[in-house]
Amino acid sequence: ADKIELAGRFLTSADSVLIGGAMSFPFLAAVGHAIGASLCAPEDIPRALDTIERDVRGRRRLRLPEDLVVARRLDAGSETRTLTDVEVPDGWMGLDIGPRTAERYAREIETAATVFWNGPMGAFEHEPFAAGTRAVAHALALSGGTTVVGGGETAEALCSFGLQDRVSHISTGGGAALELLSGRTLPGVRALEGQPVAGS
Repeated sequence: ADKIELAGRFLTSADSVLIGGAMSFPFLAAVGHAIGASLCAPEDIPRALDTIERDVRGRRRLRLPEDLVVARRLDAGSETRTLTDVEVPDGWMGLDIGPRTAERYAREIETAATVFWNGPMGAFEHEPFAAGTRAVAHALALSGGTTVVGGGETAEALCSFGLQDRVSHISTGGGAALELLSGRTLPGVRALEGQPVAGS
């Protein structure tokens, strides 16, 4: 829920907001796609729809997956399929972005002046679902811009591909970094700037 809200905030400042991983399913459900057994809290769907509607009224900066890798269960040995679309069959769950989406996202990342990445594109810990996250990680490594990776899971993914030295900065404080970049004032930053903090 917090990430959906922050994605909406970035629509006013970022050239594009690329959505992947479990976060994509409230958005896909909001526009009428079947998501099968994919991870999705029902209360997140109206929030995602609100973000989509605000994007449509603006400059259409939001990017959603156009294909997916799905499986019967979150297990490296599970039966998997690569869909040519985003309609997840009943009893299946989306566990990675598909190759077409990975290529499209990589192109945007490689040509961007600044990239902030928070959240893997799929269940990268299991090889059948790691390709999307790997593609994004390699695109960051090839980018000539400023590249910042935020969040422990995203940092773990980058390190697992041996690319931790190929980005400008890695922060394990993903949520806080997102809030700061979206324009919120953080108490810790206020204190470092010598400004008064509530309760102190």
